[in-house]
Amino acid sequence: MPTVHLQDRAIIAVEGVDAETFLQNIVTADLGLLGAGEARPSALLSPQGKILFDFLISRDGNERLLLECRAALADDFVRRLTLYKLRAKATITKRDQAVVAVTWGLDSNASQTESSADDARFPKAAKVVRHYGATLPAQNASENEWHALRIVNGVAESGFDYEAGDAFPHDVLLDENGGVGFRKGCYIGQEVVSRMQHRGTARRRVLIAAATRPLPAPGTEIIAGGRAIGALGTMVNSHGLAIVRIDRVQEAVDAGLPIEAAGVPLTLAIPPEARFTFPEAAAAEKA
Repeated sequence: MPTVHLQDRAIIAVEGVDAETFLQNIVTADLGLLGAGEARPSALLSPQGKILFDFLISRDGNERLLLECRAALADDFVRRLTLYKLRAKATITKRDQAVVAVTWGLDSNASQTESSADDARFPKAAKVVRHYGATLPAQNASENEWHALRIVNGVAESGFDYEAGDAFPHDVLLDENGGVGFRKGCYIGQEVVSRMQHRGTARRRVLIAAATRPLPAPGTEIIAGGRAIGALGTMVNSHGLAIVRIDRVQEAVDAGLPIEAAGVPLTLAIPPEARFTFPEAAAAEKA
């Protein structure tokens, strides 16, 4: 099975009798739906609904939750969590572990350890598993192979596809992959996110970009009809992720306008497991 060691990740442990209640009141995911052996996407938002910290959250015993995030943001994340903790009976600790292992295509007969969790951002058939702890499976795949897996499944991450503070949860599909709990109580930024959901106003979305030659660098603007409609993120050769205005993509397709990045013609497609559609396509289906 392919295994990659990610050097840019950090683990934050939140534990204590109030740990789950404390996090449930501030993060986007509904922890009441978080099962054992599952790593669910989540985010801590600004009051304006923008993602400040994106992470994977999993259970580690009865009163301990593990938050896996970008190493570059971990110290700031701990400080922000501590600020919100107030009188909650919970401790927040950044672990020394500097490496997280990820496997995929796991053989159905293989067993997981207590320090592993299914990455819920991916379809179950992909069998993507995060591994924590002192003993990790040996690496036999490259980070490019891992990024290629993210690309084909439309899984965006901050630092690669968007910057902290620049995206709403809908932009990066947290509303579709279990990263937002729409039936739970309030959390920071909840009013904005709920309004976007109920009004159907989300227009920026993650799409899969493809070209007939290597794509330009991440961050390159995507242009249609002379105007910017988004930007490239993670790329591996001729395929990559892009966060774009899907209404403007459809307008360009309808008008027969080329879509390109730094002169490289692109096609843009909805990720295979996504439930959203291009706005005009949805309207036509209802007609």
